[in-house]
Amino acid sequence: MKVFISQETIRSRLQDVLEKECGQKVRQCYQCGKCSAGCPISFEMDYLPNQIIRMIQLGMEKKVLSSRTIWLCASCQVCTARCPREIDIAEIMDFLRRRAYKKQILPKGEIGIPLFNKIFLKNIESFGRLYEMGLIAMFNLLSGKFFKDFSIAPKMFLKQKIGILPPKVKNKNEVKKIFKKSGF
Repeated sequence: MKVFISQETIRSRLQDVLEKECGQKVRQCYQCGKCSAGCPISFEMDYLPNQIIRMIQLGMEKKVLSSRTIWLCASCQVCTARCPREIDIAEIMDFLRRRAYKKQILPKGEIGIPLFNKIFLKNIESFGRLYEMGLIAMFNLLSGKFFKDFSIAPKMFLKQKIGILPPKVKNKNEVKKIFKKSGF
C-alpha cells in the first residue's frame, strides 16, 4: 500500500510563520525551477532558490536558516519576476535573513556574509544611505582584516568613488522609523 503525503499534511511551522508575516503562499510553489534558472548568483549558493522553498515546505528550518543562499541573495527580483505562481522569493529570502538574525543562526564556517549584511544595514540605518568608507572600515575591523583594502582607498578617494565623511541626508529619522518597523 502506497501512502501519499500532501503539502497540507506536512504544513511546517516555518511555512505558517512565513505565510503569515510575508503573505507569500509558499505551498503554491510546484518546483518549476524558473527562479533558480534566472538567479545570477546561483553558482555561489549551497542550495538553489527552489530548493530553499522546498525545504521550507518540508519544515527544514535549521537547514534553511544556516544556508549560505539566504545571505547571498541580492534581492535582484529576477526570481520573483519569473515565478509563474507570483511568489515573491526575494521577499522570502529577506524574511529568512531576519529570522536567522533573531535565532542567531549563521552559515557554517561563514562569518563574512552575515557580518557584512549586518554592518551594511546598520550603516544605512545610521546615515540614511550607504557610507562606503564607514562600511569598509567597520567590516575590516570586525572581520580581523584591518588593512585589507588599505592600498586601494587613496585611489578611490582621489577618483571620488568614496568620501571620508558620511553623506548628508534629509529625513534621516524616516529611515530609522522604517528599520524599527521592519524589526531589524
